This record gives sequence, structure tokens and C-alpha cells, in this order.
Amino acid sequence: MSKIFPKWSNRLPLLIVIFATVSVGVVTAGITYYFTPKYTRVGYAPDQPVPFDHSLHSGQLDLDCRYCHTYVEKSSHSNIPTTETCMNCHNQIQTTSELLAPVRDSLVSGESIPWVRIHKAPDYVYFDHSVHVNRGVSCVSCHGQINEMEVVQHAEPQSMGWCLDCHRAPENHIRPLDQVYNLDWAAATPEEQVEHGLELVENWNIKPPQSCSGCHR
Repeated sequence: MSKIFPKWSNRLPLLIVIFATVSVGVVTAGITYYFTPKYTRVGYAPDQPVPFDHSLHSGQLDLDCRYCHTYVEKSSHSNIPTTETCMNCHNQIQTTSELLAPVRDSLVSGESIPWVRIHKAPDYVYFDHSVHVNRGVSCVSCHGQINEMEVVQHAEPQSMGWCLDCHRAPENHIRPLDQVYNLDWAAATPEEQVEHGLELVENWNIKPPQSCSGCHR
């Protein structure tokens, strides 16, 4: 047999085991590192049936977020605006635009515009939108600089670790209630943000849950 197989072939089983172990380790590490919300969600910007430009409406025209997302302060979910909300303006502005044909068709048919959802918490996660905005968490903290986006994208990972970072140090994000919907507002310095944030956390008795039961109910 020694004349058929060279001596180095005796090491093949060991080399195969080593190669398989390293390969599994590399694949596992790659999936663990890259298959996370930071890489799978951030940057997601699907095409919508109507190209709604937030940088125009919220940025240049300075429309308040609550004009379209009417239940943002009252509901656990932020609603998508109805066709009627869109037509409040577009029955007078850009009335014949081809881009707005789906909006006009929706108004006539009564069928909702099939918007593509961008942000959605998993079914096993409890999240109350109104609780956050009514305690000084701005749209920017979770959705990014929406008023500068021509096409809305998933700006933050919104993973469990990302949420916990804020729950552990809410002073880094809390702002005065009258500035929650001012998407360009920012404290003068990071130090000022923390100082003022700590004051608001104490005054409002903010104690974000950090246990599993806080978000998994």
C-alpha cells in the first residue's frame, strides 16, 4: 500500500478535520458579524408606488410630521397617511401630475395606496410609539434625518442591542417636548445634551425597562 499512497496522505484525515473546523468557524463568524440588522436593514430604501419626497415636504415645505402621521402621539403605531390627507393639498397642487396618478386613482376607487413598509418591529417585540415621542424621543433618533431624505431609508438598525443602548442612557437622546418634531434641533454640544438630558430624565421620572419583559410580553 505504501507504494500506492505517499506518506503525506496519512495526514489527510487530520488536515480535513482542521480545514472543516476552520471553515465552519469562519462561516459562523461571518454570519454572526454580518447577518445582523446593521447590515441587513440599514440602507433599505424600497421603491414606493408614489415617489414621496420627504426632503421637499418635511424639509423645504416644513410640514409637521403629525400632519401626515396623525396618530404618532396617540397610538402604539405611527400610521401611514390616508389618500384623503394627500389630496388635501394635491387637489390644488400638481393636480395632473402622472406621478400622482396612483393617489387620484386611490381616491376614486377607495382602495388604499400599496405603500411598501420600511420600519417594522418583529411580532414578538412590544413597542409603543406614543410613549417614546411623549417623553422627548425625536423622530430623528430612530428614523434618521427624515427631512433630508428624498427617498426614505432604514437609517438605524433598530436591533435589540441598539434599543438597549438608548434605554441604558436615555439622556443621550432625550430632548424638550417642543423640539421632538423639529428634526433639525440639536444641543449645542454633546456635553450639553447629556446635562440637559439628565435633567429631563429626572424631571419626567424616565426609567426605560432593561429586562426582557419590558419589550417581550
